[in-house]
Amino acid sequence: MQEYELVREIQNLCPNNQMRDIFFEEVMTDDPENYVRSMLKGDKVELISQKRSDGAVTVFASCDGLTQKFIFTPI
Repeated sequence: MQEYELVREIQNLCPNNQMRDIFFEEVMTDDPENYVRSMLKGDKVELISQKRSDGAVTVFASCDGLTQKFIFTPI
């Protein structure tokens, strides 16, 4: 299993508030996209993944209208 530092950014939907909720954690997974899918429990979940040459993976998620970004950086 690969160990990653995960940065999770959650967009704030409130008008006139551009702050984001940002969380950091270390995770073990072989499939970052599947890891994100298992975290989100909505009726409509859409994911887009981008893999970089340095091994980092960014997953953009839309879950019932809430946009989140998950950045997996190998440790």
